[in-house]
Amino acid sequence: MRVRLIPERREFFDLFGRASSNAVDVARLLVELLDRFPRDGETLRAQIKDHERIGDELTHEVVTLLNRTFVTPFDRDDIYRLATVVDDICDFVDESAGNLYSYGVTEIPPRARDQADVILRSTIMLDEAMQRLEGFKDSKRQLIELRALEDEGDRLMHESIEELFHSSVDPLHVIRWKDIHEGLEEAVDACENAADVLEAILVKNR
Repeated sequence: MRVRLIPERREFFDLFGRASSNAVDVARLLVELLDRFPRDGETLRAQIKDHERIGDELTHEVVTLLNRTFVTPFDRDDIYRLATVVDDICDFVDESAGNLYSYGVTEIPPRARDQADVILRSTIMLDEAMQRLEGFKDSKRQLIELRALEDEGDRLMHESIEELFHSSVDPLHVIRWKDIHEGLEEAVDACENAADVLEAILVKNR
């Protein structure tokens, strides 16, 4: 294997930009899936799965490049962590979309749509921050917004679960939707985790 001594700055940053843009795409598909469900559900579900696979491939490309690059544009561990947390977003969205079908869901509650909207807004903020990573440009506004969105997502999840236990007499419905709501919140949490990694990178490289 040929080890590269010169940091491939553009290639790393390009991969991260593609990964964050892919996260926006998968979140937008989730919003569309929940808004239109069950209409066109199978098609949108397949598209989400395709983007989840793209996320895996991009993560693999980052790790492969990392293993053959001697001098990296910033800390190796941070490069690996950033690639992993962005991929987590796609994984959680894909899992939540799949659970709609695994659990035999027939109707989407409004709060689940609200959660999907928070995921989409979070990925848009993350993508904005990621596009500013090269040159370590200031992303304070995007990182602050990401944390505010995580708070909003956390509130929505708790309200959703509280509503479930107060309004449903079907225990299977409660179990089903509690798991889906928590999965959607994990996608929001993954966006905040990415914000934490980005902030650490910016602090170290200013």
